[in-house]
Amino acid sequence: MSDTLIVIPARYASSRLPGKPLLDETGKPLIQHTVEAVSSIPSVKTLVATDDERIQICVEEFGGEAIMTAPTHESGTDRVAEAAKQRDAEIIVNVQGDEPEIEPEHIKLLIETHRKAMSDPKAPAFASTLVCPFPKGSDPKDPNMVKAVLAQKDPQNLQSVLYFSRSAIPFERTPTEEIYLHIGIYAFSASNLQAFPHLPRTPLEKAESLEQLRILEHGHRLTAAIVPQATPGIDTPEGYAAFVKRIKG
Repeated sequence: MSDTLIVIPARYASSRLPGKPLLDETGKPLIQHTVEAVSSIPSVKTLVATDDERIQICVEEFGGEAIMTAPTHESGTDRVAEAAKQRDAEIIVNVQGDEPEIEPEHIKLLIETHRKAMSDPKAPAFASTLVCPFPKGSDPKDPNMVKAVLAQKDPQNLQSVLYFSRSAIPFERTPTEEIYLHIGIYAFSASNLQAFPHLPRTPLEKAESLEQLRILEHGHRLTAAIVPQATPGIDTPEGYAAFVKRIKG
């Protein structure tokens, strides 16, 4: 996987948790936890893409690599595309900076899945992502938990995503049908990552506020790898407090 680059977009501004990447009640800034988690994957390079010099300085102080990007990007994928533009990598993985407990094995599976999917001679994938079984006890109607519907396995044992939604899908289900939760981590080929920001935004993307729908609405294939469960991202003060508690024991 020496041809793989992990790019971690990290903004300072956050409506629910300002300065999130620099929160350090564990003894380390949050962005360091994420960088260290993914840096444990052998032969994969890691780069933080930020719009704030405070984050760049922080990353460099703990020995990571960071690059400044434009403050005008509408999405983390756009920021990742700018950061990766001058890098020599075949596969670029977008891991959010607020995923300090991400499992390296999940990232490895995503990379392996996308390598296989993008080499499909009949239908090469534009991108790949992760899903997991919907957590027991969670409400499928929760719009903050994005659901994914998958196609049947193809001859390569890969599954494409049919649709993502904030609504509960499939709507009418039997107890035997599986609901999948989308995990917002993506793998792209270098060329497709650069193409993504130039795809016009689409009606369903705007309606659901889900940028991954842009890929599907433009007729591209997006494959999914299934992992056992999602790791908790940090979106709110309560979420960060729970993370600190887990780290400190």
